[in-house]
Amino acid sequence: MQEHPDSVAVMVGVAVDGPYSYSVPAGMAVTRGAIVAVPLGPRLILGVVWGPPKDKIAHNRLRDIAQVYDVPPLSEELLKLVEWVARYTLAAPGQVLRAVLRSSEALDPPRPVIAYRRTGHEPEKLTPARLRVLDALMDDMAWPRPVLIGATGVSPSVIEGLERAGALEKLEMPPPPVVMPPEPDHAIASLSPEQQGALEQIRALPVDRFGVALLDGVTGGGKTEVFFEAVADSLRAGRQALILLPEIALTNTFIERFTRRFGTRPAEWHSDMTPVQRARVWRGVLEGDVRAVVGARSALFLPFRQLGMLVLDEEHDGAYKQADGVNYHARDMAVVRARLANARVILSSATPSVESRNNANAGRYAHIKLESRFAAAALPDVTAIDMRVDGPDKGEWISPLLAREVFAAMDRGEQALLFLNRRGYAPLTLCRACGHQYQCPNCSAWMVEHRFRGVLMCHHCGHEVRTPKACGACGETDSLVAVGPGIERVAEEAAARFPDARRVILSSDMGSHGQLRERFSEIERGEYDLIIGTQLVSKGHHFEKLSVVGVLDADLGLAHGDPRAAEKTYQILTQVAGRAGRASRHGKAFLQTYHPDHAVMRAMVSGDREGFYAHELAAREAGGLPPFGRLAALIVSANEQAVAMDFAKRLLSAAPMAEGVRLFGPADAPVSMVRGRHRVRLLAQSGKDFDLSGYVRFWLASGEKITGNLRVQVDIDPMSFM
Repeated sequence: MQEHPDSVAVMVGVAVDGPYSYSVPAGMAVTRGAIVAVPLGPRLILGVVWGPPKDKIAHNRLRDIAQVYDVPPLSEELLKLVEWVARYTLAAPGQVLRAVLRSSEALDPPRPVIAYRRTGHEPEKLTPARLRVLDALMDDMAWPRPVLIGATGVSPSVIEGLERAGALEKLEMPPPPVVMPPEPDHAIASLSPEQQGALEQIRALPVDRFGVALLDGVTGGGKTEVFFEAVADSLRAGRQALILLPEIALTNTFIERFTRRFGTRPAEWHSDMTPVQRARVWRGVLEGDVRAVVGARSALFLPFRQLGMLVLDEEHDGAYKQADGVNYHARDMAVVRARLANARVILSSATPSVESRNNANAGRYAHIKLESRFAAAALPDVTAIDMRVDGPDKGEWISPLLAREVFAAMDRGEQALLFLNRRGYAPLTLCRACGHQYQCPNCSAWMVEHRFRGVLMCHHCGHEVRTPKACGACGETDSLVAVGPGIERVAEEAAARFPDARRVILSSDMGSHGQLRERFSEIERGEYDLIIGTQLVSKGHHFEKLSVVGVLDADLGLAHGDPRAAEKTYQILTQVAGRAGRASRHGKAFLQTYHPDHAVMRAMVSGDREGFYAHELAAREAGGLPPFGRLAALIVSANEQAVAMDFAKRLLSAAPMAEGVRLFGPADAPVSMVRGRHRVRLLAQSGKDFDLSGYVRFWLASGEKITGNLRVQVDIDPMSFM
């Protein structure tokens, strides 16, 4: 790109397929990566200078760039990441860029902080409030106004009056840093010999070159302490670090551990932050003042300029897959970004994804194992309870054996956990008089009863109604019955079975993230005997008193026809069982199952994780499924089912012939209607070395144009088959 171009290509942050050409006004200097505001239609919109224009339009016929922001340009590796993600996922490049350009607030100069200090002049009138302010400022230092008000308890008018009286001087100070830089040598961990060996294997990956390590360690094995030391190495080398977590609810505990290790909090990036907080973190990352970030998957698109380390904790977790908009997987895109930035990646998990495990087996990733729990704690004993033989009485969900173990744990002053990965009271409500079943009017899904809130709710679109007193079909009163258990129903049974236990119920739809964090802290302090929870409690928490875990429906994830069902079930069962016995107490886990001979249950009981991975990899390879093959889902949706199905059939007929590509469908999706739109699925399968993204792009381009209310959503490497 020439030094002073008269026109440039600008990628705008909207769903467009490529950059537009703009004229550079006289006196304005721009470079590739510069963030600008440009006119698009009747409004100004954020964009990024992408390079020289590809067309030959005379610059005097182009619209001018309206503004270039006084911030460093985006890095070359980030621009290449945008292009790579767009090409791979078939998203518009401008749509991917929108994940980078979060808001114009981050581009405005930071607002100064208003502060006051004494002038030495005494005001004629001295009230008690004025005296408190003057006494606080006896150190002759400038105090920010909010701090001064908080310390003295006066109103702003008191401070303003002292300023008018000449007793105080108002100053403008630069805002404080978002966070202080972490200190890599603050509290270096004392590692076990096994942990130290794992760290040395990570250090064998040069700090200034691309490399990936799979940190494969048992629950409670001390993985976090190991990757903290690797993060410290990157900070010492002058590079930035990004740690991704799958759940916001995990952030508080994790940040406390980070703060103890590095002496200061990291910057955070997640949906609970205010727009102002996000803007300050974004700018701090771009300018290099923020050296470490802990965040959700969207933090992957922050504008780091010196990124040297990416860590994905619980790398197997499905929450790393973006399910709407740009359908990317943060694990895979983190590896891509690290390659572009010459950075290192640590994928950390007690139950690695089959894809990561295969990459480690093939030598593409360094495979680093932690096979013992920290501080000599033992792994829990796992027992399968055959519900066909030892199940509970009709209408109950806690088996007698599990109930006895819960009682025994509480008698010892320990904690127990009852786990069911299903929110609400019951998954189905029906009328026993006429058989009517309550279904969402917008989706092909049952309305889930949430008895604590008194509503029936759809978990797909959020539609909810008050729980009716009479059947909406036949009018019969007191005829509605709950079918099957949800977490609230288990809590109801637990209250009857264990009336003296201090109980807490934890589910993602019960309270704010702040309230959930407080519940976790209370559990850690031992304020509850019995924890009843969903997937929220299965990872990232350390409850020293917890010794017994009961999984009430271990088969729940196996019944959905998902090619990854066995893997997902094994992962969540291992994670939740691993909450037990993490300190000096011996742990026990009980899996209530109707399929005790299933490969997942056998692996859990025997502790044969290597056997499970070998079995799962062999099954995937035989079926040509990831990681030995590739999949792409096309979801056609419309307001009418016939319109969606007819278009999907025409789209299938337009599919180009290609060796090694198999096409399936069209068929109604398992959840065939969401938010009033009917959904039809097509699935493409190919070998692992085939450019399936390019094939689907060519297919859609050669097919019929999408018109009316039709939509086609493409999901490369789908994680869900709903």
